[in-house]
Amino acid sequence: MGLFDFASNIGKKLFNKDADAAAEITEYINADNPGIEDLSVVYNDGVATIIGVTDSTEAAQKAILMAGNVNGVTEVVPKIQINDVEVDMATAFESDKVEYYVIESGDSLSKIAKKYYQNAMEYPRIFEANKEVIKDPDLIYPGQKIRIPLD
Repeated sequence: MGLFDFASNIGKKLFNKDADAAAEITEYINADNPGIEDLSVVYNDGVATIIGVTDSTEAAQKAILMAGNVNGVTEVVPKIQINDVEVDMATAFESDKVEYYVIESGDSLSKIAKKYYQNAMEYPRIFEANKEVIKDPDLIYPGQKIRIPLD
């Protein structure tokens, strides 16, 4: 599974018909907007294209994960400008001190923290980095993709 690929049958159920998907995903991201201005979403056959402007790579990462962790989304195509320059998002993400992790059956945030930080009590760090995607640190699900800060 690539950075912008997601499992289609997991995640938050926002829409019943594809015709409603773009508006529902846009509303969902705007409810906890991580810092994307002029946000819009185009949805076509499982692919959510996110359009907007931000001054933060982190905001772009969070918006992508928010859209991708919606039931029915298989891929996210970012068309996000950072500091008014359209950038190759894959390149921008590689330079950031973040790793992406797909939750597996039996995982908990403390188990993931132990793996990455050698200390299970560091789980709030993961939760804070994903609070737009994870609303409760005890409610994560297999297939969900999250950010792991490495700095």
